[in-house]
Amino acid sequence: MPKRLIVIGGVAAGMSAAAKAKRVDRDIEAIVYEKSPYISYAACGMPYFIAGDVADYRDLLARTPEQMAKRGVEVHVRHKVTAIDPDARTVTVHDLEQKREFTQVYDRLVIATGARPVQPPLPGFNLRGVFVLRSLDEGRTLRRFVTQREPQRAIILGGGYVGVEMAETFHRLELDVKMVIRSGQVLRTTLDEDVRKVVEEELARQGVEVIRGKPIALEGNGRVGAVVVDTENDDERYPCDVAMFGTGVRPEVALARSAGVDLGATGAIATDSHMRTNLPDVFAAGDCAQAFHLVAEEPDYIPLGSTANKQGRTAGVNVAGGKATFDGVVGTMVVRAFDLAVASTGLTTARAQDLGHSVHETMITAQDASHYMPGVAPIHVKLVVDDRTDRLLGGQIVGRRGVAKRIDVLATALHHRLTISDLQRLDLSYAPPFAPVWDPILVAANVAAR
Repeated sequence: MPKRLIVIGGVAAGMSAAAKAKRVDRDIEAIVYEKSPYISYAACGMPYFIAGDVADYRDLLARTPEQMAKRGVEVHVRHKVTAIDPDARTVTVHDLEQKREFTQVYDRLVIATGARPVQPPLPGFNLRGVFVLRSLDEGRTLRRFVTQREPQRAIILGGGYVGVEMAETFHRLELDVKMVIRSGQVLRTTLDEDVRKVVEEELARQGVEVIRGKPIALEGNGRVGAVVVDTENDDERYPCDVAMFGTGVRPEVALARSAGVDLGATGAIATDSHMRTNLPDVFAAGDCAQAFHLVAEEPDYIPLGSTANKQGRTAGVNVAGGKATFDGVVGTMVVRAFDLAVASTGLTTARAQDLGHSVHETMITAQDASHYMPGVAPIHVKLVVDDRTDRLLGGQIVGRRGVAKRIDVLATALHHRLTISDLQRLDLSYAPPFAPVWDPILVAANVAAR
């Protein structure tokens, strides 16, 4: 008799798990329950949809339930799983459309419940014009709002990836943009101070004001009109027509925890390298699960779509009887901040020191192409190196062109535990439009080696 796989959550990790399981074992019965109306969509593309770069939200959909049905995967949208009984091997499902509840038996279960936005309980949070940006529904609602209401002033609460991307989006829509960040630092956990300074200078050049302070209330008469911020001097009131929370996300683990699934130190679901939880035949993947950081050598929580897809794929192989492992991440990211690409991988200096490393750091400014080429621009490369072993621990790059290419070189070096000497010997590509004869990574490695 074919085994039944139930997947809770139908975005990156969940759909990757279901699709891969079906490819490994064509006889497996794969059922996906997703509480939203959409599956398998590109959440990372929503700022560009809101800005108008992506004309139709349907362009963000990688798969539909109808397409998955043709592949043998049964998908139910607007179905929320409300309970897991690991002893009976059942899930309780609430059909949000038909307003009915039923129980379904599983042989294997994948929990891919994702993450939820951090939403501080501020007065006025429910005013019109206040948004979080996590689901495609929320992205569509925000786009309608800025198109129909034509706001003039935007305030972003938080300075992470989404906050930086939405600062650019609102600016391109000709809004006055302010960012309220408690620490006053954009991308605080991702960049060191010297690299962050380059990014903050770009934000200032584009007219984005960064306000250091703690938001304490949203004010308005039905619709948001201002954000009240506790600054170093006093409470300040900043008028706005739209406010968006970009204060990060937390793993959505309430369902798993109530079923007895173990959580890790990060607060996300703990799994082994096969994506198995502590419960028999129950797996977890995506933004609800933690990952092992290969450089920090400890569990970490870095919710990215690339990681979710890999974890989901790994879980899918294993629930179908195959053998696959997901060994971990090095924390690679890249984000666009107006005219700059900002990228990081591995450990910052601050985190490396917190973990007990004695480090030396090198930051160089070079050119992203040969000096005589049109459009040549500065590129900043920072390397974080273990002082004792000369092993590369991390890197950060900011520039106009070629940043993603180069951060991937450093990410590969981290995966293979390369030293600065190894980095110096890399045979990197050279052609005048793309890189100088001494690539900026090699320049940084040479300086670090001194």
